[in-house]
Amino acid sequence: MRTVLIVEDEWAIADWLEVLLSESAFNVLVAGNGREALDILHRETPDLVLTDFMMPFVDGAGLIAAMRDDARLRQIPVVVMTSLLEQVVRDRAGLFTAYLRKPFREAELMKIVGDIFPS
Repeated sequence: MRTVLIVEDEWAIADWLEVLLSESAFNVLVAGNGREALDILHRETPDLVLTDFMMPFVDGAGLIAAMRDDARLRQIPVVVMTSLLEQVVRDRAGLFTAYLRKPFREAELMKIVGDIFPS
């Protein structure tokens, strides 16, 4: 079973994603911001990180930078979820695997996850 780390400061979105991915046979970890995510990443090595971009404490750009600086974490795919334009995110965060513009539909998310983990 693959593990996904959801990093989202809006609890309703985090809960929805947790249910959706759990029902799709993923083990799900949840963090409310980038700092919590980094704490989890020191203990766990998920197969995918699904992160909001604008969050308190450590934002998506900070989380991605910390992951890319860590040899153990740099190969983990990262999907960025945000209402910002993709180019704005690329300018601030650099390397990430996929971009998901908020608000998004379940099918959009599952397509990206399916592309990352083809059956």
